[in-house]
Amino acid sequence: MHESSPSNFSDERFMRRALELAVKSLGRTSPNPLVGCVIVKNNQIVGEGYHIKAGSAHAEVHALSAAGDQARGATAYVTLEPCSHFGRTPPCADALISAEINRVVVAMKDPNPLVSGRGIDRLRKAGIQVDVGILFPEASAINEVFVKAITTGLPFVVYKTAMTLDGKIATESGDSRWVSKEESRHYVHELRDRYDVILVGSETVLKDNPALTCRLSGGKDPVRIVIDGQLRIEENAQVLSSSEHSPCIIATTNVVSTAKVDRLKRLKHVEVWQYDTPRHVPLVKLLRDLVHRGWTSVLLEGGGGLAGTFIEEKLVDKLEFFIAPKLVGGIGPSPLSGLHIQRMSEALELQDLRVDLETGDLHVTGYLRQEHS
Repeated sequence: MHESSPSNFSDERFMRRALELAVKSLGRTSPNPLVGCVIVKNNQIVGEGYHIKAGSAHAEVHALSAAGDQARGATAYVTLEPCSHFGRTPPCADALISAEINRVVVAMKDPNPLVSGRGIDRLRKAGIQVDVGILFPEASAINEVFVKAITTGLPFVVYKTAMTLDGKIATESGDSRWVSKEESRHYVHELRDRYDVILVGSETVLKDNPALTCRLSGGKDPVRIVIDGQLRIEENAQVLSSSEHSPCIIATTNVVSTAKVDRLKRLKHVEVWQYDTPRHVPLVKLLRDLVHRGWTSVLLEGGGGLAGTFIEEKLVDKLEFFIAPKLVGGIGPSPLSGLHIQRMSEALELQDLRVDLETGDLHVTGYLRQEHS
């Protein structure tokens, strides 16, 4: 449960502005959260700021700097509880206290159980009024990645796929270019820009030879991960050399050719992660290793076999399905061929469903709520 304080129209208006600021850094702050801050005095905004990237100044510091002396006696609206501990930057709670802020409105407590509530306590002990819970659902939603990683040690995983109206991701001959419309494919590059990691299986690399980069102007290439338990990847595969800005990681096992592992390791921007398992890469261990490296979000773009396994192991949080108004028939592959449910009563149901037709395809977004150990 989260702490909740009564709100008024002005509080919601200014907090919405703080949320707008926070999402300006979407995809750039990992493993840190998205945070926006607005300083208000006499019902006027006198300072704004947001966390731009990990390791840089926090939102409150930017907003206080912009407000200057006007911060004294003002109200600060912050989308996430101000930190109370020294990390790569000093505590933001102390900065607010030093600036003689009169009131702090917080959308949500820090979900990190080790620090949750401490920033709020520090502010209140300094005599500052703190109200918590204003626009909590919206604040929680923009930081769904951070909340998942900090509370479970696992990254937030999104499965994206495109299929025909009759449920095929390719024809029975294997042709899949292109299932979805150009607008949908553009949106996929927005997802690649937003998430830390793009993950596929070796079958996708062998069949499609994808680059797995972001082709948006000013976009960032995600870390590319290929799950390849038998190390079948060809050494001239495009994914191994498609980006100079992010690594390509081959996740494999310890029963593969050491000579091939050594050759792959010598390639620029390529890493080989070997796991002590005979055939299959342990998915939970791999995902935890990603978080240890500071990568907290994964865009799963593999085929139906890998996606089905991820869902069976309860590792997928969100689905992005593009359903094209096309029919191909036959026995082509499906988007979840690796998921094997025998009874309709056990079918997985999506929550928080959203549907739109803006791209020309039926774009369905939903969540799979999972319990993580």
